[in-house]
Amino acid sequence: MKALTVVSYNIHRGRGLDRRVDLGRIAEVLRETDADVVGLQEVFDSQAAGVARELGMEVAMGPTRSWSFAPYGNAVLSRLAVRNQHRFDLTCPGREPRGGLRVDLDAGRTVLHLFNVHFGLRFKERREQLELLLNREIIRRPGLRGPRVLVGDFNEWLPGPVARRLRSEFGVEGRRARRTHPAPFPLFPLDQIFWDAGLRGERPHAHRSRLARVASDHLPVVARLHLPA
Repeated sequence: MKALTVVSYNIHRGRGLDRRVDLGRIAEVLRETDADVVGLQEVFDSQAAGVARELGMEVAMGPTRSWSFAPYGNAVLSRLAVRNQHRFDLTCPGREPRGGLRVDLDAGRTVLHLFNVHFGLRFKERREQLELLLNREIIRRPGLRGPRVLVGDFNEWLPGPVARRLRSEFGVEGRRARRTHPAPFPLFPLDQIFWDAGLRGERPHAHRSRLARVASDHLPVVARLHLPA
């Protein structure tokens, strides 16, 4: 079995709890996790590209909006070769633009489909985004061959219907979510990783190093997966 470390990390535009924007710290935190594949949320495209260069990874960007100076949204960094990428919209009417990114990664004899999302702040909004994710054939898209991994900031402050539906979708009932926010004293399991039951995976954990507690307002969540050889 080939081992793969998958990380989900909301980097808060690189702004740490000391109010400094320092992408070097973000790269160092990811280096601490020994990440192979990373889903970043709240990131500018230039920031994602800079962190990817520092870590020697490929980068795929899925913008949800364009600021005056740069596209902004979600990104995937990977040590595996990127075969394809597809951005999808999860915006609800009248709410902040939200979206996700699917990246198809070369995992040897199979293709690993990694989905990176960032859900909204309101309960109803998250429920609607979950239906978009499940019912627009995004993660159930016909023609996808190979295991699926879903990472992201789901903004679900307590275990609720979003996590329950996704655990059922991925066949991982009973898996406990890890608390990742706020970074110094995490109370809420906002960031999660789900994967198909066909993959062997170790229980996800929040990376709580000294640097991770200040580099962003979220801790990264880390899962170790095992792919068929």
